[in-house]
Amino acid sequence: MSMLAAATPTTSAHFSAPLLPSSHTPRRSVAAPFRRAGRLRLATVVASVPDPAAGPVEYTPWLIAGLGNPGNKYYGTRHNVGFEMVDRIAREEGITMNTIQSKSLLGVGSIGEVPVLLVKPQSYMNYSGEAIGPLAAYYQVPLRHILLVYDDMSLPNGVLRIQRKGGHGRHNGLQNVIEHLDGRREFPRLSIGIGSPPGKMDTRAFLLQKFSSEERMQIDTALEQGVDAVRTLVLKGFSGSIERFNLVQKYKFHRV
Repeated sequence: MSMLAAATPTTSAHFSAPLLPSSHTPRRSVAAPFRRAGRLRLATVVASVPDPAAGPVEYTPWLIAGLGNPGNKYYGTRHNVGFEMVDRIAREEGITMNTIQSKSLLGVGSIGEVPVLLVKPQSYMNYSGEAIGPLAAYYQVPLRHILLVYDDMSLPNGVLRIQRKGGHGRHNGLQNVIEHLDGRREFPRLSIGIGSPPGKMDTRAFLLQKFSSEERMQIDTALEQGVDAVRTLVLKGFSGSIERFNLVQKYKFHRV
């Protein structure tokens, strides 16, 4: 069963296994990966609908990937805020990150009734596409449901932005993902502002630096806001709520 069709039912759903994310349009029956005996397999997901004869509803899964570098050496650095966002989503949604597949640490679960696959590539930042490309193909996740979360030096520290699509902005990890998605750029992204290097500071040194105490507080607040934004995106798509979110983020540190 393909997992390419999108659906957002208006009624409650009950699933026979952990899920992956959705969009809009009720269909019949859905497949989602779940962990059994150490393997990810496909399980039928059944949702209740007002008319029992209508059958179960099909959801399109979301693949939510945070970019970063594995290992304690990089924990808490600016370049790893993508990992932090995925960890925060996993914690808030009760999803366990305990499966290794395609050079990635995975967590399978759901946001609301929508199946999600949380991904932290272990191939190092500049080779993130080697992990994400094969996973998207294996689980047949359409581009519109691949959400990339990464650090962005063009945004002030702690400012978030959600976009439907875009380029790589000279972000090596994002560029590598695009290359492994056949050059396609039409996928959503959540960028987390980390500010820019002060003075003539080396960019690499800046990216691998940890946040100051004040910056850390801004990032922690941003992560909380990011979880809510991801929930909204997964459950409602690019609605007016996302536009308002971006506007509020843009001016969040402006003083009138």
